[in-house]
Amino acid sequence: MTDEATPVLLEKDGHVAEIILNRPERMNAITPELITGMEAALERACADAQVRAVVLRGEGRAFCAGLDKSNFARMAQPGAGLGDLTVRDRGDANLFQHAAMMWRRAPIPVIAAMHGVALGGGLQIALGADMRVAAPDLRVSVMEMKWGIVPDMGGMALMRRLARGDVIRRLTYTAEMIDAAKALEFGLVTEIADDPLARARQLAATVAAQSPAAIRAAKRLLNLVEEDREAEILMAESRIQMEIIGGPEQLECVRAGLEGRPPRFD
Repeated sequence: MTDEATPVLLEKDGHVAEIILNRPERMNAITPELITGMEAALERACADAQVRAVVLRGEGRAFCAGLDKSNFARMAQPGAGLGDLTVRDRGDANLFQHAAMMWRRAPIPVIAAMHGVALGGGLQIALGADMRVAAPDLRVSVMEMKWGIVPDMGGMALMRRLARGDVIRRLTYTAEMIDAAKALEFGLVTEIADDPLARARQLAATVAAQSPAAIRAAKRLLNLVEEDREAEILMAESRIQMEIIGGPEQLECVRAGLEGRPPRFD
């Protein structure tokens, strides 16, 4: 039983914590409150000496449908209505980038169980996990181009380690929807399972049975190997996004998206 008034829930079973995106009526769409809820839940899990692994999942029909559409009208205003995205208030990241990067930077492994859809920012959140288990019917999209913007929640820093450059360009330029099989082929998910939550829990239990010190050390080492230019990429995401948001073409993308029609750029 979930409490829909709480956007993120934390549950614990032995040495495994489960962090649940809990806006099922909105397909777990991203709001600042959801991000700070994830942050608080992850901090609590990592502060618990008994927790050795985390399962991240979404309640209801989807893992995460991306940024809540109620934010897009504000995004189209000068300054995006979201403040200065280049301000670093979470280390080398802003709040929205932190939504994805927090999982990568957690001291313990995080396994995402993905079903329904993982769109835009929702996909970027999943990319921050150490592993991603997908349902066969999962659909994912680097959807930002639909709204006239670029991925700016750590997606560029994370995708570059998982997919070839031409694949990233294809997904970014087209905003096409792909299925779980194609996501696996492209490297965006780790494996496909009929019951992704059961498989994620199984993986988490296996991780939790290992030496806690060795697992934490392995994650630190793996992150260190992959961190080259990460801070530069995060800042570039924010700078480029600020150049686009609020321009006439981005305004048209937002209007078209909200009205359910193709955008017109002539």
